[in-house]
Amino acid sequence: MNAVPETKLCLSCGKTVRGRTDKKFCDDYCRNNYNNQLKAGPTNLMRNINNALGKNRRLLEELLGNEDMVKSNREKLLQKGFHFKYFTHQYNNKKGQTYFFIYEMGYLPLENDWFLIVKRKEA
Repeated sequence: MNAVPETKLCLSCGKTVRGRTDKKFCDDYCRNNYNNQLKAGPTNLMRNINNALGKNRRLLEELLGNEDMVKSNREKLLQKGFHFKYFTHQYNNKKGQTYFFIYEMGYLPLENDWFLIVKRKEA
């Protein structure tokens, strides 16, 4: 009795797959689409957070310029697109003040929605 070959369907679009017996996709487009969809969920979240961190860092660096430290207010930072919820780490100094850092660029919340922007010195 001859076995009837099993019809394989593309994992991406559902069309019949022709060719090798171990083939899973009908073409490269479907293969790429399938793999991109697998990675989309967690990857999008990570990409969005990394983009926000990068933007925050660039904004602080732009405001700081060539100075050691400058002050800026919350409104100016928000207008430029700064996201306060994204930072890489915190630093508490001996006075008990908490600096928020995005890599080497940081800010210290001051009174009346002002911030001291600093760049961490190389150790």
